[in-house]
Amino acid sequence: MAAAVGDLQRRAGVHAALADPTRLAIVDSLLAGDASPSELQALLSMPSNLMAHHVGVLERAGVILRSRSEGDRRRVYLSVVPAALDALAPTVARRAARVVFVCTQNSARSQLAAALWRRRSRVPAASAGTDPAPHVHRGAVAAARRHQLPLRPVTPRHLDDVLRADDLVIVVCDNAHEELGADTARLHWSVADPARAGTAAAFDRALADLTHRVARFAPTVSPPT
Repeated sequence: MAAAVGDLQRRAGVHAALADPTRLAIVDSLLAGDASPSELQALLSMPSNLMAHHVGVLERAGVILRSRSEGDRRRVYLSVVPAALDALAPTVARRAARVVFVCTQNSARSQLAAALWRRRSRVPAASAGTDPAPHVHRGAVAAARRHQLPLRPVTPRHLDDVLRADDLVIVVCDNAHEELGADTARLHWSVADPARAGTAAAFDRALADLTHRVARFAPTVSPPT
């Protein structure tokens, strides 16, 4: 009984946190991609003190969490807690001729994300990097094999050689996101770099994170009419 009461209180807290239109707008934005508080401020035209208040309410309700950037360690990114809002989907549908996943070396996260996307969506997917490695990381290939993910490793390519004007770009790497200029329209998923640890567990965690994000976001993207 105590566990059931606790679950009800948790769910009530989530509903209360989302009852405010501003906080719902913040969560809608984060369902599509992660963002720093300053990026959210610019997107929603909100002063920093008000943003801090709403972010605090959402954090206490267990709806969002913050993580330190793997690129600029002074930066913090906000993201939706996995499974916290399983019944909530982004309200804004998108159309794209293709989705391009980007990380620095195009050797792990972006390759895995593109493979996951192909399994879930009829919108084509590709991947690219800002500083491509010579080959796909063997840890990514092994993780895909462990989880029965059809991964077709392709030689890592530079973003400039892949990107088209009508692509939807999703950057799955803090370093690449912080390196790209404001002229590159994109979404950002702050996924930890598994190559830093190099362990099977790190690659499995990255794949699980990407799997959840793709499953949540792919239904909102359709091919052009």
